Amino acid sequence: MADRIDRLDIEILVELQKDARKSLREMAEKLGVAEGTVYNRINKLKRLGIIKKFIPIVDHSKLGFDLTAIIGITAEGGHLIEVEELLAKEPNVTAVYDVTGEFDVITVARFRSRDELNSFVKRIAGLEHVKRTYTMLVLNVVKETHGIDLKDLIDKIV
Repeated sequence: MADRIDRLDIEILVELQKDARKSLREMAEKLGVAEGTVYNRINKLKRLGIIKKFIPIVDHSKLGFDLTAIIGITAEGGHLIEVEELLAKEPNVTAVYDVTGEFDVITVARFRSRDELNSFVKRIAGLEHVKRTYTMLVLNVVKETHGIDLKDLIDKIV
C-alpha cells in the first residue's frame, strides 16, 4: 500500500471527523468502497501519524470547567523547552504552543473557579525561568474544533 494520501483517504478523514464511531460498514457504503478498504486506509492513516487518536470531544463547561484562559508566557531563552514541558504536564492545560511574536508560549487552560485560575497563574508566573505572563479570559466561544474542513482538499489531491 502506497504512503501517498489520495482522495479516498481525505473522504475517510472527513467522515471520521463527523463521527469517529461510525462503523466501517457505514463508511464503506457511503464512500462506495469495500469495508476492508476503509479498514486498511484508516490503518495507513494511523501508521503515517495523520490519525493520532480517536477521542471524544468533551464539553468542559458541562463538567464545571467554565473558565477558559489563554496565557501568553515569556521565558528565559535557554529554558523555553523546559518551561513548555512543565506546562504540558499541568492537568488543566489543554494546549501548549511554541509561538513567534510577543510571547514565547501560548497556553490554553480550563478551570472550575477563579481561585483555581488565580493559583495556577501565580504558580506559573513564579516558575524559575518564566519572565512574565499575560492572561486573557475567554468570554464566549464562537468556534472551537479539533478538526478542519478537508472537503476542499479532496479536489486538490491527485
